[in-house]
Amino acid sequence: MNPHLSRSLFALRGAALSLLCLAAGAVQAQGGTGAGQTLRIQINSDIRSTDPGGNRDDNTDNVLAHVVEGLVALREDTSVGPMLASKVDTSADGLTYTFTLRDGVKFQNGATLAADDVVWSWQRYLKPGSGWRCLSEFDGKGMTKILSVEAPNPKTVVFKLERPTALFLTTMARPDCGSSGVVQRSSVGADGQWKEPVGTGPYKFKDWKRGQYIELTRFDGYSSRSEPRDGFTGGKKAEIENLRFVIIPDSAAAKAALYSGGIDAFVSPSPSDVIEMRGRSDVTVDTTPVMTMVALLMQTQDPVLKDARLRRALALALDTPEIARTVTEGLSKVNNSVVPSTSPFYDATQATGFKRDLPAAKKLLAEAGYRGQPIKLIANKRYEALYSAAVLVQAMASEAGINIELEVLDWATQLDRYTKGQYQSMAFIYSARIDPSLNYEMVTGDKASQPRKVWDSPYAQTRVAESMTSQDKARRQMLFDEMHKQMLQDVPMVVLFNASDATALRKNVLGFKGWAPAKPRFWNVRLDARG
Repeated sequence: MNPHLSRSLFALRGAALSLLCLAAGAVQAQGGTGAGQTLRIQINSDIRSTDPGGNRDDNTDNVLAHVVEGLVALREDTSVGPMLASKVDTSADGLTYTFTLRDGVKFQNGATLAADDVVWSWQRYLKPGSGWRCLSEFDGKGMTKILSVEAPNPKTVVFKLERPTALFLTTMARPDCGSSGVVQRSSVGADGQWKEPVGTGPYKFKDWKRGQYIELTRFDGYSSRSEPRDGFTGGKKAEIENLRFVIIPDSAAAKAALYSGGIDAFVSPSPSDVIEMRGRSDVTVDTTPVMTMVALLMQTQDPVLKDARLRRALALALDTPEIARTVTEGLSKVNNSVVPSTSPFYDATQATGFKRDLPAAKKLLAEAGYRGQPIKLIANKRYEALYSAAVLVQAMASEAGINIELEVLDWATQLDRYTKGQYQSMAFIYSARIDPSLNYEMVTGDKASQPRKVWDSPYAQTRVAESMTSQDKARRQMLFDEMHKQMLQDVPMVVLFNASDATALRKNVLGFKGWAPAKPRFWNVRLDARG
């Protein structure tokens, strides 16, 4: 389809949906307790399924996070805390995890949560061919193998592992794993086929009009934790009766719907839209640093860029704080580390990075024998930040005498070139990883077997492997710090910044708060009837 025609169709469709939202909003009751209220939330594409961690994408994860919960969940600082479990005990050898379940937790069909429900859910996840996103992490192909999941009594679940890993609980809690959500058996039919989720979350599944909206409704029997809201764990309250996730792919149409009152929340507007929205009296904007990483990648096997002196010269030619400020309209700050600035492992060592030094860059270029050979820098315009960053890199590099030529590709083609390692350099974006081991793993490895890996360093690979098994937090911090210092020397990439995520809300939406994984949460959010 012609892309201009496609955008026009999306805009028309979004406008039509906005009118639908307005009509729906006109008949809403506005009781102070949230009875009859519906919060209308824009998403840019339909969900892929209702099966947690199965046929999924980011929108699917975000919707289902309101419906299902796992034994553990991410806290606000991305560490892991109990959710359906009241406590978690780990054996000294790291091979046995014992979960004690909370009392009084109900499924959305009224059944009481028991240990055999957890066993049933996990057996379903671990069944070969289940399609679960994170199966390979637990079946022996990845970090470990779950040997057994047993329920010695109705309140206790015991997991036995083949080998220890520091990432067991973290992976259980990953949003892209569906938070390993525990669902009731009635979620599947007599034929074993998936129907819809019957979970333990504050909202339950109500309706899915494909291509239009997904609607959740308050679960009145929800058993909340007693603590304050804390990431995906802590206290949760469905203040508003219904959540309607409205599909509006076009950002201009979504913005128009927000301004007109057709929707109540616009997820992830562009930085330029954020600046505009901050000037309006009828809209508030929540912004927060997130773990998404924007970076300049360099192919260390390229005939020109294989010389580390040239790569370092390019890094020293860049004013990375200025790139971060300009590209994000001041919403993000520079971070030259693979470890996100919001991570608990982001310390003073991780905060060190490159400082622009044109004389030093020119000296390194001379030592490397660089004579102006062109370096192709790939970018795309689907992600505005990548193209803008690439333009700035080109301009700054030219001041040091580095000849960069931009090559603008569509995102699918760029992603294919990245996967195959077929580039000299590129501006690239990595989605959030919850643990620094996973951040380093996504860029570190053997290029011969995994061409997409950026840093082919045996030194780094051994440290990544140890960081995934060590249970000692201080030792893990040391490993991450060592890798950061070495990456600044090897320069296989220049991390530019972690993105900031924004959610724009009508003025009467109260209580929303973003957080580092960029996963919007609409529990503990209320509508002010006076707004």
